[in-house]
Amino acid sequence: MPRLHLRSSIQHLLIAPRFRKIRLLVCDVDGVLTDGGLYYNEQGEVSKRFDVRDGLAIRMLQRAGITVALLSGGRSGAIEQRALHLNLEHCYIGVGDKLRRMNDLGKELSMKREHIAYLGDDLNDLAVRPVTGILIATNDACSALKSQADWVLRCHGGHGAVRELAEALLSSQQKLMDAQREGWRDANS
Repeated sequence: MPRLHLRSSIQHLLIAPRFRKIRLLVCDVDGVLTDGGLYYNEQGEVSKRFDVRDGLAIRMLQRAGITVALLSGGRSGAIEQRALHLNLEHCYIGVGDKLRRMNDLGKELSMKREHIAYLGDDLNDLAVRPVTGILIATNDACSALKSQADWVLRCHGGHGAVRELAEALLSSQQKLMDAQREGWRDANS
C-alpha cells in the first residue's frame, strides 16, 4: 500500500475511508504531545510543556467514542499528571518494546489493525508499523519516520499536532461539525 502524505484535499479524500475505521489513537508523548524539550530544575526534576489545544482534541476524540492512549519510552511524573487530567485510562510510560505494548493493547481492547492509528515523531515509533492501520508523523519527525508514514502532519509536536489529527479523524467520521458549529461547553484541557 503506498504511503500517502496529506498535502492536498485530493490526498485527504484518498485516506479518509481509512480514517473512518479508526477507534483507537495511540500517541507517543515526547515530541508529539510536547515539543520534545526537557526542562530540569535545580533538584533534577523534569517538567514538560503540553499544548492545551491538543488536550481539547483528546477530549473531543473521547466524546466521539475514540479511545486515546499514551505510549512513551520516557518516564516522567508530568506524563501521568497529563493523562490523569485528561481522564486517559491507557497511559504507558517507560515502555522499551512499543510493538509488544501496542500488540497487547490492541488485543486487550479487541481492536483490529485497521482500527488503530499511531502518532509519533522518532525512530522508536517505526516499530509499531506491523500493528498499526495508519502511521502518522509530526511535521518535525525524523526523516525515516516521515518517509514511512501514511500521513505527515503540518503541525510540529507540542504545537497542535494532535489537534490537527483529531480534526481530520472527526471530520472523516462526520463528528466534527457540531463542535465547530456550537463550540465546546465542557472545561478546557
